[in-house]
This record gives sequence, C-alpha cells and structure tokens, in this order.
Amino acid sequence: MKWILAVTVKLPYPISANRYFRDRVIPAKGTRAALVQRYVTKEARDYQESVGWLLKNAGVRQAITGRVRVDLQLHPHCPQDWRARQRKDPLWWADTVQRLDLDNCRKVLIDALKGVAIVDDVQVWKDSGEVMEPREDVEACVVLRISRGVKDNPQEALPL
Repeated sequence: MKWILAVTVKLPYPISANRYFRDRVIPAKGTRAALVQRYVTKEARDYQESVGWLLKNAGVRQAITGRVRVDLQLHPHCPQDWRARQRKDPLWWADTVQRLDLDNCRKVLIDALKGVAIVDDVQVWKDSGEVMEPREDVEACVVLRISRGVKDNPQEALPL
C-alpha cells in the first residue's frame, strides 16, 4: 500500500474526551428500565466546526473515501515556569506538563474529521502520533497529516 499525502494542517489543541461526551440518564418509567444516552457536548460541536473550517481553508473540498492514514503531532502548552522546571530536571521536565494523552487526542480529532476530511473513522488503516516537547515559541496545537491509501497492483509487473 502506498500513501499519498492529501492534506497537512495545523489545528487547535483538542478538548479532552472527558469534556467531549456527556451522559444523560432517562429515568425508568413503568416497566421500562432507566436508559443512559451519550451525546456530544456543545463544546465538542464547536471544536468540530472549527476543525471543519480549517480543513476547508486548507483545501479539503470533500471527504476522502477509502483507506486513510492519520499522523499527528501533539504540541502541548508550554507553562510559564518552564525554565524553573528545566533547571530542576533538565532531561525530563516536559513530563510534568499537563497535556492530553495521545489516545484521548486521537479519538477527539478523528471524530472531528468525520464528514469533512473522511467519511468515517473505520477508514483509518494506519495512524501515528507523537507528543512534541513543549516550546514557548509554539502554541498548543495539533499538526495533522492525512494521507490516502492506494493499493499496489501486483498485476502491473506481469509481462503482457
């Protein structure tokens, strides 16, 4: 499988999955048991909308069909006291910075891509993620690359 780069875009730092979904309990009524309904919050819908506009500004006109690869770089916020943290622990100070974990980031981001850059998250056949070291000259964000999968044709190599 070959991967052809479709788009690279810088997106806002994702919201936490804990703020992305909420559960609503519908009380039991008569013989019906109580139900739990999960929904996407307004904050999540706002994030999805901003991601959609940024993707459209980056040239995405329709959702990619077929297999996709999603690569992301998570740039966490650089705290104001980063120099003090660095003096205290020069090698591992960045591990003390509060940030999303990659799995949480990936879930929220791929949900925001649905219907705009990709049709559905079932299309993601390959992905990678990396947490970058916080830097004061880089705002908290996610750099996202989406590539389209193209299958190699083994029949091409056969003589005719």
